[in-house]
Formats: sequence, C-alpha cells, structure tokens
Amino acid sequence: MAHYPLDHHLRQPYRLLAAASGLYMTVAGLLGVAASWGESFFGHGSDWALGLRFNPAGAWLSTLAGLAVLAAAALGGNVHHRVSMVLGWALMAVAMVVLAAIQTDANFLNVSMVNVIVLALLGLFVLTAGLYGQVRTAGNRG
Repeated sequence: MAHYPLDHHLRQPYRLLAAASGLYMTVAGLLGVAASWGESFFGHGSDWALGLRFNPAGAWLSTLAGLAVLAAAALGGNVHHRVSMVLGWALMAVAMVVLAAIQTDANFLNVSMVNVIVLALLGLFVLTAGLYGQVRTAGNRG
C-alpha cells in the first residue's frame, strides 16, 4: 500500500489549486458550450473559449469534469483525496489518448495541441492536490 502524507501542512493550498483547476475547466467548458451552440455534437468546427478549442461534446465533458473536481475540493478531507487521485490520473490519461488521436479521424472531441497541454497540466495539478490531501481518521492513525 502506498504511503501518502497524513495531515500535510500544505493540503489547503493544494486543495485551492485543485479548486482553481476545477473552476477553470468548468468556466472553459461552459464558454465552450456557448461558443459551439448549434454545432453537431461531435463536430469539427473552430470554436475557441479561454484558449481551448471545443465542440459540444468536449465542452460538456470539460464542464462535468470541472464540476466533479470543484465538488471534491468543496467536500475536502479524504473524499477530496480519493476523487482527486482518480480524476488527476484520468485527466492525464485522456490527455495522452487525445494526443495520440489529434491528427486522425478519431479526434471526436475536436482538441488541439493546446488542449492536450492544458489537460495534462490540470491533471497534474489535481493529482498533486490529491496526493497531499489525505487527513488522519480513526482507520489511519499513521
């Protein structure tokens, strides 16, 4: 079993970093929904919001992922730790998958290289917040 630091003194700043990442994903997603309104769900238009290219599918996915990160950061504690660990790894995995598909017909989220870089960075931020977010409970007295 991995050892994650319990009650790390920087867990609140990391939690704020995760919340800021979730807020960025949510706002970018909502602006992407507005910018790509009326386009086909998996379309390949050129709709940009906050420096990222979106189609409705990618915009809604970004919005939902951002809301999940925000909810976990708002709850805090070990819920934040577990959710941030899973979502951080998931965001980085999605970044690598869309990187592999970026110049192919499989690019159904209509991402650009900027999207891949931002998604990987946000995944690292959320994962880092999850690594240092675990708190001491009766079951893990350290």
